[in-house]
Amino acid sequence: MARRWHLEGWTKRRDARVALDRSRRAAIVEPLAFMNLSGAPALGVATFYKVPPPRILVVVDDLDLPFARLRLRADGSSGGHNGLKSLIEVFGTAFPRLRIGIGRDRETGEAIRHVLGAFSPEEAEALPAVVDRCIEGIELWLRGDVQGALNRVNASNAKRKDAEEPKDG
Repeated sequence: MARRWHLEGWTKRRDARVALDRSRRAAIVEPLAFMNLSGAPALGVATFYKVPPPRILVVVDDLDLPFARLRLRADGSSGGHNGLKSLIEVFGTAFPRLRIGIGRDRETGEAIRHVLGAFSPEEAEALPAVVDRCIEGIELWLRGDVQGALNRVNASNAKRKDAEEPKDG
């Protein structure tokens, strides 16, 4: 997203890297802590910029969603995601989140190596379209079109599922 928006000049704030886009009134924040400890750096940045939790859109990868499946929600539980658990500890549950499915290793189910490893050639080929859908949803959300963002991100999953499932007949 920072590349797409041509953002440069990352700064360090409260154990996180921050890139500001003043034209969109947005900041991209990358906590420098381990994922399961990301709540404290996120809280530090949110406090510094005086951003309430409902205005913080958290984007996370998710092993429990198939590759390329996106799920945008206005609030909710961690769903077992340790990074979201950490954020919920400091913000409560009232912040939107965009989960990006990366799936599990099909052969071993192993998590750490899969999360930190490279995408398969097929996944790498599909990744630009996944990133485009994420950015489109995020930009709609930033413009205040929450329903449009939900429709764009979540409806795309239904279209993908229909395309993947064989038709009867």
